[in-house]
Amino acid sequence: RFKYGHQIYLRYLVAHWLRAALDDERLRDRRFDVIVPVPLHSTRQRERGFNQASLLAELLSVEISVPSRPLLERVRYTTTQTALDRAERMENLRNAFRLRKTANVRNLRVLLIDDVLTTGSTLSECSRVLKRAGAISVHAAMAARA
Repeated sequence: RFKYGHQIYLRYLVAHWLRAALDDERLRDRRFDVIVPVPLHSTRQRERGFNQASLLAELLSVEISVPSRPLLERVRYTTTQTALDRAERMENLRNAFRLRKTANVRNLRVLLIDDVLTTGSTLSECSRVLKRAGAISVHAAMAARA
């Protein structure tokens, strides 16, 4: 309902789940320099009216005192992932993201934020871009698993 039902007020509840995910033993003692939300393509963001990952990243940023920055951009419009299997998702997302021209992640510890994890294809592709650009580490947190 948050993502497709435009019930943006649910972002507070979903952000609470995301905060709980950070207490997971794999992320509990990690330190991050920046929070990076998974971007939507500009066309999809116009259609939806918001980027759910950005809303969550902004709320989390305040809670954990780490800046949230839109350092990635989605440069290729991709078909919706909902009906695709893992291999199709990986192919669908190949070269769909890049670092923004003014962004610099060299020597930063990045926390990548998305709303839902299904196969991990989106997070894998975003992580690949960030690591290639010089990020020391990229960890991901999401509010839910499909």
